[in-house]
Parts: sequence; structure tokens; C-alpha cells
Amino acid sequence: MSSDSRSRRRANLALDAANFFLADVRDGLGPYLAVYLLTEQKWDGASIGVAMSIAGFAGIIAQTPAGALVDATRAKRLVMVCAALVVTCASLILPLCTGFWPVAVSQSIGHAAGVIFPPTIAAVSLGVTGHRAFAARVGRNESFNHAGNASAAAIAGGAAYFFGPQAVFYVLGVMTIASLISVLAIPEDAIDHDLARGLHEHRRNPDGVREQPSGLGIVLTCRPLLLFSVCVTLFHLSNAAMLPLVGQKLAQQDKNLGTSMMAACIVAAQIVMVPMAMLVGARADRWGHKRFFLAALLILPVRGALYTLSDNQAWLVGVQLLDGVGAGIFGAILPVIVADLMRNTGRFNVAQGAVITAQSIGAALSTTLAGLVVVNAGYSAAFLALGAIAAVGLAVCWLALPETRAHSGSETERMTRTSPSTAGIAAE
Repeated sequence: MSSDSRSRRRANLALDAANFFLADVRDGLGPYLAVYLLTEQKWDGASIGVAMSIAGFAGIIAQTPAGALVDATRAKRLVMVCAALVVTCASLILPLCTGFWPVAVSQSIGHAAGVIFPPTIAAVSLGVTGHRAFAARVGRNESFNHAGNASAAAIAGGAAYFFGPQAVFYVLGVMTIASLISVLAIPEDAIDHDLARGLHEHRRNPDGVREQPSGLGIVLTCRPLLLFSVCVTLFHLSNAAMLPLVGQKLAQQDKNLGTSMMAACIVAAQIVMVPMAMLVGARADRWGHKRFFLAALLILPVRGALYTLSDNQAWLVGVQLLDGVGAGIFGAILPVIVADLMRNTGRFNVAQGAVITAQSIGAALSTTLAGLVVVNAGYSAAFLALGAIAAVGLAVCWLALPETRAHSGSETERMTRTSPSTAGIAAE
């Protein structure tokens, strides 16, 4: 085995470990935050929603600059290490800062740092494997990510049952240390940083001059990318608040079991996400990227309706399995579709940042919207409203978004290297 092959094999194994351990780090406390604030700090649902939305908007502001940073830097491992430390510190100070604004500010800082992980992991993956193996690598990333989430949630749930909700802070600290070791284990020489931003390393124009990235305008002129961003926004406007709402319903039934039952919901979904991500990695290039995205959108209206049928704990946890189907598909197919549309432009990570900005807008508004509906009309109305939003996204995707897989051929590659305007036309 050549040294290059050994380096890439080490990189793939380290990426597996990084995805596993970063799963519990990249979102900080995530859905546990709502349960912690409700049960330990006695916040109401509306205040929880507003605080989480403020933090979400901080992530929105940082998202596209984060993508530009990932495109520009060759110190991608160091960027992930710094982000992991910031996210962890922002979560660990919560027991010391219990007021509304201290919580909102600390979580805003954590969210702003956490947005660096998705584009950086995707960029490193593309830089290690190239386009041909990218879908399979992303599926593998998501499989280990979900396995890490399930494992961390199971540990957190058990620890919270015996030691109280504060146990999630200790689990986060341990996972952070493991994630730092994993990220630093990725061999630097295995990452092609030009390929990682969507360029070919040896591509040159007819004059023999190495081609440069397309203008940033390509992100605004590629119509399918804009349509995809709209669908992504609607997906997360529907999806982001569902799990926190379920956690609040469970916590109201039994305060002592609230965090443990939330962990059960997360474990149930994450277990299902693993095979879904593997399926996307194995079959997306054959079955079509749009089909998988449509399936992810379709799950949400069904899930929202089912949540209204019963408050039984077992039922709520069971319905949460559907989250594993939808989110598992979505997480694996998003970077693949963006890579389709941005191939050979050199703007893969900026485009990722723009799309995830749209995702963050939807997620941030989701918790506020759901909190207001809960206060005024109850939990069932909130679930139905969120499901209806996803149905709109399903219609937009079905009627307007083209199959992106078909646009990765040589003709599109040639056209996307000419100018931002022709790139948008070619992608259509």
C-alpha cells in the first residue's frame, strides 16, 4: 500500500471518529436546552423559544462567512478544534448564567461557532475522496454522526436519570475531548484543499493559467440553488421545533423523567438515521438526489399529524422514529446536492454556507413560531402548523426543483467555469 493510500485510509478512519464524537458537540446542548430551562430554571415555553431563536439568528449571521472561511483556509482542522472549544464553553457556563440575556448571549456565541462544522466536515470529505466517492463519504459521515448522537443521548439519558439533568454537561465535556483528538488525527497531507472547495487541482485554462474560483455572484445566479434554499428553509421551519415541543410535553408529564425521555426520543431517531444515511450514500447517485429530498420533506406533515393523536410517552417516542427517516435523508443529501450545483466553481463551501443560512433561518423562526402557537392554541395546533409548512416545501420541490444529479456532467462543468451568470443558466 502506497503512502498516499495509507494517508487517505487514515483520513477516512479519523473522519469516522470525528463525525462520531462531534455529533454531541456541534449543537451544544441542542434539544436538552429547552428541557433544562423548563425544568431547572422554570422558564415558560415562549421565553425558551425566543432565547433559542436569538441564538439561531447569531448562527445565521455567521453561516455564510463561515463557508467563505472554509473555502479560503488550509487550516481546516484547527478551525474545527477552536469551534469545538467555543461551543463547549458556551454550554458549560449555563449553570452559572441563568438569566435570560446571559443564556441568550452564551448560546448565540455557541451557535455562531457551531456553524463551522457542517461545511468544514463536508469540505475535508470532498478534499479526501473527490466527487466520485463524495456521496458515499457523506453517507458514511452522517451514519457515524447519528451513531454518535444516539450513543451520547443514551449515556446522557441514563446519567440524567440517576444524577439529574445537569449530567448532560459532563457528557458534553467528555465528547469534546474525544472530538479534538479525532480531528487532529486527520492527516493534513490527505486533504486536497483545492478540491475541498470544488476546484480541480490541475485544471488550467487554454492559456495554461490555473483557473480561479468563480465570482461570488454564482451563489445568487444559480436558480436551482435558490430554489433548493427555499425548500431547505421550509424543511427546518417545520422540523426544528418538533423535538423541543415533544420534550416539553414529556417534561410536563413527569419532571424527573423529562430529560431521560428526551434522550429516548433522540436515541430512537438517531438509530433510524444511521441506515437512512447509509442508504443515501449507497443509492443516491442511482435513484436520484431529488427523490431522496422529496422523501425527507414528505415525512414531516405525517409526523406532525401523528403527534396530535396521543400524549402517551411510548407513542411520542415511537413517532419520533419518523424524524430519523426524514432527518437522516436530509443530512446526507444536502451537501451532495450543493456539490452537484457548485462543481468546478470553487465556491462549494460558500454555497453550503448560504444554503445552511437558509436552513438556520427556518430553524430559528421555527422555535419562536411554535412557542407562540403553543401559548395561544396548544401543542396540537403547533404540530399541525409545522406539518403544513413542510407540505408547502414539498410542493415547491416537486414542481420547481430539477434533478441535480443530471447536472454534474462534463458540459455543465465546462459552462460553470465561464462566468457567474452562465453558471446559473447551466445549473438550470
